[in-house]
Amino acid sequence: MGVFDIMGPIMIGPSSSHTAGAAKLGRIASLLFNRKIEAAEIFFHGSFAETYRGHGTDRAVTGGILGFKPDDERIKDSRQLARERGINIAYQTIKLKEVHPNTLLIKLSGKGQSLTMLGSSIGGGNIIVNLIDDYQVNISGKLPTIWVLHQDQPGEIGVITSVLGSYSLNIAFMQVFRKKRGTVGSSIIELDHLPGHAVLRRLEDIKNILQVRYIPPL
Repeated sequence: MGVFDIMGPIMIGPSSSHTAGAAKLGRIASLLFNRKIEAAEIFFHGSFAETYRGHGTDRAVTGGILGFKPDDERIKDSRQLARERGINIAYQTIKLKEVHPNTLLIKLSGKGQSLTMLGSSIGGGNIIVNLIDDYQVNISGKLPTIWVLHQDQPGEIGVITSVLGSYSLNIAFMQVFRKKRGTVGSSIIELDHLPGHAVLRRLEDIKNILQVRYIPPL
């Protein structure tokens, strides 16, 4: 256990779970959407649903959606800042099954596109993302992370890893999911080092790659 596990992260308070973790989840959703956000729906489950107003979870996740880190002073005014940017945000409560008590369901939309993300704040500012749209994932945000959607066919994973290897990037963890054999694969790749823009562009240019998203360490 490290000192930050005991003391908690540097953040705008009052709670690492209800504010720092929520801000990180909002920021990941924004990075995954990767386009101008016009509207957002934020659903609070469990203890989030009971305390999000008093603990400022609504402001924290809104700040994350605006791209703010957990220690950014602008989180306090994030709801007003979102309105000034023309982002329509709705806050609701929801009851979900078999999820962590501190769970958010975030829906972003803009320019005819949308994204739905399910994630939880699991304590000490740590988070886990479990679902992006209909794809199962497992993202902690602790390491540089690339999310790749690709055709599920023989050799595709090898192509992706060979590109990373050609740039001397070491894979710390890799998880591969798919809905059905031979359709679309979803790969979560956590790296030991930051990938440059050239790496991401190279991946995007591969024939059977459908989408590439990058999440820097949070």
